[in-house]
Amino acid sequence: MPAAIILGGQWGDEGKGKITDALAPTAAMVVRANGGSNAGHTVETPDGVFKMHLVPSGILNPDCICVIGAGVVIDPIGLANELTGLEQRGVDTRNLLISDRAHVVLPFHMAIDRYEETLREERSIGTTLRGIGPAYADKVSRRGLRVGDLLDAGAMRQTIEHQLRMHGQYLESAETDIDAMLESLSAAADKLGPSICAAEQRVQDTLDAGKRVLVECAQGVMLDIDYGTYPYVTSSSPSAAGACQGAGIAPMQVDRVIGVFKAYSTRVGSGPMPTELHDDTGELIRKRGREYGTTTGRPRRTGWFDAVAARSACRLNGVSEIALTLTDVFDVFPEISVATSYQWNGQPLGYVPANLDDYAAVVAEYQTTTGWLQDITGARRQADLPAGALAYVRSIGDATGVEVSMMGVGPAREQLIHLQ
Repeated sequence: MPAAIILGGQWGDEGKGKITDALAPTAAMVVRANGGSNAGHTVETPDGVFKMHLVPSGILNPDCICVIGAGVVIDPIGLANELTGLEQRGVDTRNLLISDRAHVVLPFHMAIDRYEETLREERSIGTTLRGIGPAYADKVSRRGLRVGDLLDAGAMRQTIEHQLRMHGQYLESAETDIDAMLESLSAAADKLGPSICAAEQRVQDTLDAGKRVLVECAQGVMLDIDYGTYPYVTSSSPSAAGACQGAGIAPMQVDRVIGVFKAYSTRVGSGPMPTELHDDTGELIRKRGREYGTTTGRPRRTGWFDAVAARSACRLNGVSEIALTLTDVFDVFPEISVATSYQWNGQPLGYVPANLDDYAAVVAEYQTTTGWLQDITGARRQADLPAGALAYVRSIGDATGVEVSMMGVGPAREQLIHLQ
């Protein structure tokens, strides 16, 4: 059985953790492919709400092996603490594997992140300040520390000293006590050591055995380093292609790409968002959707569903089906709008342009549908849904060109409806 990719089709925070958790019982393995602790995947179960940052969302399914792949950048201290927190709540984390090829986020990467964000001034990206970008920069500059190096004290010291020499101009006021840093990292390595391995080989062994592998992406494709709203993007590739690279899976081993979309749009940080709402409607979406960052707690920007951006995301990533989350947010809306086209300089534009000034200047054009004005959070089957809710879901499928196969009507596991 081949691999399936679960990716965010918007600007992140779409509910990928919920979909991964729901599908994990059908899989032998879940692999996290990209990003770092800037991600926040929330899963609600009968045992409570769990918020993961580096650990794959499949960890709550005891029969599922979970892998942090080579494409992830890992804060070892943060990961050790996250595992301890899960264990204290009764979660068995012994089924976690960590790729020895994944790169490490070091404490001074966070200092560099803060410093660079200050220098950007009005061009601030709005990063989580978790050191993700600087860690990826060290990776592609070929001076990064990899997870496997945590098990070799000599190699770890040598690499960190080299990084500090390269970053000296940024770190005059930052804490760079190498001995203290090595002590903290070594303590984290003691916790993580049993999980560190050639994880990609285990992934391929699982596929060779004919078992299902889920690849869980972080962030969303509109934040992709190549195809997102650059420079207001993340530092990795949360695309289907990036998922293969980060998980150690070949494209031909994938048979299903699930694009997770909210029933509306949200964004954290700076950058264009053509359907953004600055009025009471936007605030109502924010309140009903509890649109505050899992990692930062920041209020998210909100707006109507952007089908132009969604259609571009589906085409670029070969999305085979859509999981639409938070549909219940619209239970109290008499009318709901979807942006189905853009106008730019008086001309129609059917895609997301690379130039940010052009994208900021587009005018979204909407189609409006009648709402259903009833509570759908108790629905468990398609037959339980009002005609208006099903019509809205169909409109998303029509506007994106991809069928909606799953529909979320609340945060709990059982509030995910599989559509016919």
